[in-house]
Amino acid sequence: MITHLQDTITLNNGLQMPGMGLGVFQVANGATAEMVKNAIEVGYRSIDTAAIYGNEEGVGEGIKQALTSTSLQREDLFITSKVWNDGLSYEETITAYEKSLEKLGLDYLDLYLIHWPGKDKYTDSWKALEDLYDQGKIKAIGVCNFTASHLQNLLSFARIKPVINQVEFHPRLQQAELHSFCNNHQIQLEAWAPLMQGGLLEDETISKIAIKYGKSNAQVILRWDVQNGIIAIPKSVRRERMLQNADIFDFLLTDEEMATINAMNLEQRVGPNPNEFDFAL
Repeated sequence: MITHLQDTITLNNGLQMPGMGLGVFQVANGATAEMVKNAIEVGYRSIDTAAIYGNEEGVGEGIKQALTSTSLQREDLFITSKVWNDGLSYEETITAYEKSLEKLGLDYLDLYLIHWPGKDKYTDSWKALEDLYDQGKIKAIGVCNFTASHLQNLLSFARIKPVINQVEFHPRLQQAELHSFCNNHQIQLEAWAPLMQGGLLEDETISKIAIKYGKSNAQVILRWDVQNGIIAIPKSVRRERMLQNADIFDFLLTDEEMATINAMNLEQRVGPNPNEFDFAL
């Protein structure tokens, strides 16, 4: 269990990944540079973006500015991007990777993910990711929004096991079966929308726990993620909120409090169900 914002989790290929990061979903490209720069300056080392977000240029500019304003080197950061659904052939995946790298202004990515499985559209794309990994252009490869059945199929042909499955995960959507599958196969679960896109910030059950510790609902939820061994990538454009989200390492939820939050599960999504949405373009 991580005990500091910059603590890392060891992925199944031996790579060290920060146990908490910053997501930039739905942040305009023009606002992303300052956001990323601020995040790195206050201590975040992991930044998660995607081609479809349309803000890779801003992320790259923010990284450049942060490396100028701090003593950090590129190797101190962990940068993730994702290939979108409109280009999942082998050749299209290679091209998409190169475009993302160019927009980010980087020489390599730490982690590259297939964004959605679609209707088993990921076979050729995964082979492309494996080859990029073999060539040293990516330090780790993984997937997003894969169910246990998607992962089972992927593992049936993959030469390289995914290190990450990034999925919607929060107290109302705990995906116990998927979490167990990932644990059993040494695939790290990473949470997008860990705060249910703000839907849990006023929840009374979590508020009761938060009051006890003098914390916010967001801090309690992120602490719950940490104690569950989940990597979380909360989004915030405000520097003070970034600091608040990271201020979760000075308290420990009791077993009873963990059980109370665990009991909140309703399998309730704020995003699409991977089994029902193909994202065909």
